Amino acid sequence: MSNKENQIDQDELISGLRKRDPTIMSYLIENYSAAIYGVISRIVNNEQVSQEVLQDSFMRFWEKIDQYDNSKARFFTWMINIARNLAIDRLRSREMKKAEKTDDIGNYVTEMEGRSFLHQNVDYIGVREMLNRLRDEEKFVLEMAYFKGYTQSEISEEFDIPLGTVKTRFRMALMHMRSFLKE
Repeated sequence: MSNKENQIDQDELISGLRKRDPTIMSYLIENYSAAIYGVISRIVNNEQVSQEVLQDSFMRFWEKIDQYDNSKARFFTWMINIARNLAIDRLRSREMKKAEKTDDIGNYVTEMEGRSFLHQNVDYIGVREMLNRLRDEEKFVLEMAYFKGYTQSEISEEFDIPLGTVKTRFRMALMHMRSFLKE
């Protein structure tokens, strides 16, 4: 929301969810869906499945809020990781593998037309700007992991990069991203 007085801070969101306050859930959906959908759809590449994973994600936030630990991650990061993991799980499911084989060209055209919208979601929260400040090799591993759904091992195997190098680049990229957030 653009109006500062209507914003709810992280602690209030967490507290409201733990109290099972439906108005907090509505606020969360209204204000975070676009960013979370952007991450999911980059992994899944199917609008209908992305919408399903988005709904599953919000249900998971509601169900698992008591497991959130602010000493391990910021709330938004926790939500993104849950959504990302659900998207990867869905992508690897048999149902998706079968659907990939039978999709028609129309679905791909629709997906390609929607990509500019997805860039806007990531740009809205400033992630694209921060990614562009990273070294190319750091940017590459983050994009493969968070937007394409690869694990570090898969990046290593698929792109013939030693696993230790992938892990180092990933760690360095995250350190740089954290420092960008503090600026």
